[in-house]
Amino acid sequence: MNNFWDFSVWGGFHLLAVLLVGLLAANVLKRSIPFLRNSLIPTSVLGGVILLVIAEIYGAVTGDVFFDTAFFGGKGISNLETLTYHTLALGFIAATLKSSGGKLSKKRTGEIFDTGVTTVSTYLMQGILGMAITVIAAMLVAGFFPAAGILLPFGYGQGTGQALNFGVIFETEHGFVGGRSFGLTIAALGFLSASLGGVIHLNLLKKRGKIYARSAEEGAVQMEEIQGENEIPMQGSMDKTTIQVAFVALAYLISYLFMVLLSLLLPGMKSVIYGFNFILGVLAATLVKTVVNVLTKKKIINRKYINDFLMTRISNFFYDIMVVAGIAAIRLGILEDYWGIILIMGVVGLVSTYFYNYFIAKTLFPEYKEEQFLMMYGMLTGTASTGIILLREIDGDFKTPAADNMVYQNFPAIVFGFPLMLLANLAPIKPMLTLGILIAFFLVMNLILFRRQIFRKKTK
Repeated sequence: MNNFWDFSVWGGFHLLAVLLVGLLAANVLKRSIPFLRNSLIPTSVLGGVILLVIAEIYGAVTGDVFFDTAFFGGKGISNLETLTYHTLALGFIAATLKSSGGKLSKKRTGEIFDTGVTTVSTYLMQGILGMAITVIAAMLVAGFFPAAGILLPFGYGQGTGQALNFGVIFETEHGFVGGRSFGLTIAALGFLSASLGGVIHLNLLKKRGKIYARSAEEGAVQMEEIQGENEIPMQGSMDKTTIQVAFVALAYLISYLFMVLLSLLLPGMKSVIYGFNFILGVLAATLVKTVVNVLTKKKIINRKYINDFLMTRISNFFYDIMVVAGIAAIRLGILEDYWGIILIMGVVGLVSTYFYNYFIAKTLFPEYKEEQFLMMYGMLTGTASTGIILLREIDGDFKTPAADNMVYQNFPAIVFGFPLMLLANLAPIKPMLTLGILIAFFLVMNLILFRRQIFRKKTK
C-alpha cells in the first residue's frame, strides 16, 4: 500500500513539474534578454541548459546526482531518459496523424522525394565525418570507442531521442562508458549549431534586404484552424483535446504490439527493434489515420475527429519535453575525457551540414532556395521544430512549399534511412567496414539526388 506522503508517489510529478518550470524560466529569459531573444535558441534547449547547470552546481556542492535524489523518487536520471525515449515517438505520431492534404503534382512529388533523399544523404555525410573523427581519435586516445562518431547523425540529424537510444545501446551492449551522455551532448550541440548557423544566415539575408519585420498579429491563430468544417465540437461529451490524445495513445499502443511481435520473430534484434519505436509509431499512426479515413468515406464515421491544429500542439508539447529532459539528463562529469573530440564533432557537424544543404537548396530548389535551406538546416541540426523556427523568420505565412516538404519527406527518408540505423549496430563491431559502407551509400544517394543534373550533362 502506498503512503501518499512518500517521495515514491510524488517523484514522477516532481520531475515533470521541474521540467515544465525550467521551460517557463527559459521562456521568461528569452523574452527579457535581447541577446537570447535574437539568438533563435529554442526555449526547450535553454530550459534544458538551465536544469543542467543547476544539476551540475548541486553535484559539485553535495557530491550527489541532483535528479537521483529522494525528491525525484531516487531514479530521476533513468526517468528523464525514459521520458526522452517515449516523447520522441509520441511527437512523431501526433505529427503523422495530421491530414495529408490533397493530391500532389508531379513537380511537387519530385521536390518532396528530393527533400527526403537530402535528409538521408545528410545523415550519411554526418555519419562519415563523425566516424572518421572517432576512428582517428581511437588511434590516439587509449580505450576510446571508435564507433562513437555514428552518433553525430543521430544527435544532429534526428535529435535528442535517437541520440539517447543509440547511446544507451552502445553503453549497455558494447561497453561505451558515458555513451548516453555522449549522444545527448552531441544532440545539444546540434541545437546550438542550428541557432548559430541560423542566426548567421538570417543576418546575411537581412543585409540583403530579404527579411522584413513581422508584426505580432502575424502569429495569431484563426478560428477555422481550431474548429474546421464538420469537426466534432471543442466541448462535447468528451473534450476534443482528450480525443486527440486518445488517438495518439492508440497508435503508440499499436506500435508497442508491433515491437512485441517483431521481438518474438527476431529475438536477437530486440534492442534495435525497441530503438525504432518512433518509426513503428509513424507506421501505426498511418494505419490509424487510414482506417479513420476509410470509415469516414463509408459514412460509418460522420464527423471529423482528428484536428490538425490540436495535433500540432500535442506534437510540439512532446518535442519540448523530449528536448528539455534529454539535455537535463546529460552527465558532464562522465565526459571529461571526451570534450575535445565532442567539440571537434560539433564544429564539423555545423560547417558540413550548413554548406552541403545550402548547395543542395541552391541547385535543386532554386525557386525558394533560402526557405528550403533554413528549414533543412534547422531540421538536420535540431528537430523539425527547429527547422520551422528558422523558416518562420523568412516565410512566416508558409507561402513556399518548404514546410510541406518537411512534413511529406518523412516516408522517403524512412525508407532510405532505415539501412543507416542497421549500420549503427554494425559500427561498434566493425567500424572501418561501417565507414566504407557509409561512403558507398552516400555516393549512391547523391547520384539519386543529382540525377537530373548528372544525366542531363551526359545527354548533352
